[in-house]
Amino acid sequence: MANPKRAADDLVTVDEFYSLVPDGRKADLIDGVIYMASPDSHRANKLTGFVYRLLQEFLEARGIGGDVVFSRYAFRLSEFSAPEPDVAYVRSERVGLMEEGGMRGGPDIAVEVVSRESRRRDYDDKRRLYEEAAIPEYWIIDPIQERVEFLVLEEGRYQLVPLEENRLFRSRALPGFWIDVDWLLADPLPPATRCIEEILGGKQQGAV
Repeated sequence: MANPKRAADDLVTVDEFYSLVPDGRKADLIDGVIYMASPDSHRANKLTGFVYRLLQEFLEARGIGGDVVFSRYAFRLSEFSAPEPDVAYVRSERVGLMEEGGMRGGPDIAVEVVSRESRRRDYDDKRRLYEEAAIPEYWIIDPIQERVEFLVLEEGRYQLVPLEENRLFRSRALPGFWIDVDWLLADPLPPATRCIEEILGGKQQGAV
């Protein structure tokens, strides 16, 4: 757990973070402190894969380009911060900033699936980091509280986007992509194939 009063010379840099955390182990570097993630719950793991698949198949179907990463990929936001979103989208014009060990800068969409141990980081620490890094969209999916927030950067500050019909969100960072909150809160999740067909078809009806 982080100690907010740690001396500056105790802070971990991004380069040190890359060398200290083993390959395949999910972790976040936030303000010079490493947070190791606990194992995903089954539901969180399914949700992360579901969101990744919708984004990836949307890009492929529309031939938009860009890249979607699925956990364990760090984004260097400053000398002392390199979070690893659960899912992230980077538009094609910025893919050149993505390197083998991480990206120089933030993604265009960051997605976090909240767990019990990550709640404070996801709602507070990462929201602040992503806002300071001017990441256009931040999606917080909280299966524990059955809550989803879509935050969009407006004049340098995150604003909570109201949902159409209380359930539909249309991305500004990825035009044409929309998602139904009912899908994200369903247990079990709906078939991803059916959801992506609705997204590509421009339908507004949920798949649950």
